[in-house]
Amino acid sequence: QCTYLEIEQAERTHAVVLSRPAWLWGAEMGANEHGVCVGNEGVWTREPLGEDEALLGMDLVRLGLERGGSAREALEVITALLERYGQGGSCKEEPVPFVYHNTFLLADRTEAWVLETAGRYWAAQRIREGSRNISNQLSIGREITAEHAGLRQRARSQGWWSGDGEFSFAEVFSLTHQPARMEAAKARYRAGKELLRQHAGRITAETFMAILRDKASGICVDSEGFRTAGSMVSVLPRDPALPCVHFFTATPDPSRSVFKPFVFVAGLKPAPQVRSPTFRDDPAKKIPRFQSTVDRRHELYRRHQAALELMERDQERGQKLLQTLRDLEKQGLEGMNALLEGTVAPRPEELADLFFDCVEAEMKFYT
Repeated sequence: QCTYLEIEQAERTHAVVLSRPAWLWGAEMGANEHGVCVGNEGVWTREPLGEDEALLGMDLVRLGLERGGSAREALEVITALLERYGQGGSCKEEPVPFVYHNTFLLADRTEAWVLETAGRYWAAQRIREGSRNISNQLSIGREITAEHAGLRQRARSQGWWSGDGEFSFAEVFSLTHQPARMEAAKARYRAGKELLRQHAGRITAETFMAILRDKASGICVDSEGFRTAGSMVSVLPRDPALPCVHFFTATPDPSRSVFKPFVFVAGLKPAPQVRSPTFRDDPAKKIPRFQSTVDRRHELYRRHQAALELMERDQERGQKLLQTLRDLEKQGLEGMNALLEGTVAPRPEELADLFFDCVEAEMKFYT
């Protein structure tokens, strides 16, 4: 059972860790036990938006992680399901539908891909070196590694491409007049590219955290009543003897959140402090949907919100708290760096409690 659709079950699924809007089944981003990471963003294209309930891009993130043992496998899972079931349905917990198509970043220890979609059509680019970012727009041009079998025929039949010259997915399938939110995304995309270029050859987890916190570029969104909801940074060592480490904020606005490390090991201690409550008569599941609202904030989120209010009210105390949280994050990063450099041996029982302990420590600072 996905957010809106029921699809055939897979014989076997992988363990996953997900960062997701609490009302739906899928996820904005996450990782699985094999070091596969997937994240998605909304995009608007020339293909019409389907308000009919189908798979959400966020469902596809989770399905790719649950069923793909590598980035390439996850890509194949997502594209096969997209072609079969389509994408559509509201992506927001509100009575007025908010619908978009999706772009995805997929990576594992050895490969990275960008996958972009327009309705049931798609194009994928394998990233062989350097860095790559996405931001609410089509960005795959002529460098297509794999594509929907009927992609070019579709473009020709709609009069979007003459069939002459090289085929650029972004040029052919992008809207001529972009919605306002996509205009802002162009600046964000360029800024992300530039920030990555500045750190070329020496990008670390800390680099990514700094970029995700960058407000001047608009990458860290905190305007128009919208705030970056959750952030994730993953380190995927090429050496299979080293663990993959995934850092999650589990709270909004990374500039005022703590990135906490998570490692897949046996006997993981669950972290109920970051699991949203469930509701018997959930307005997201009752038809018509979204006719009432419920408070989905988990315990860490509630305490974090109260701390944000304090930071805004009392700047001095707010700065002190922020510094304490940064120190907490630094400890986690130093511990993980030692683990990844091989200077300390991984102790499975400690790693099993790691994320839980970090969340607990953060919650203590809020009380």
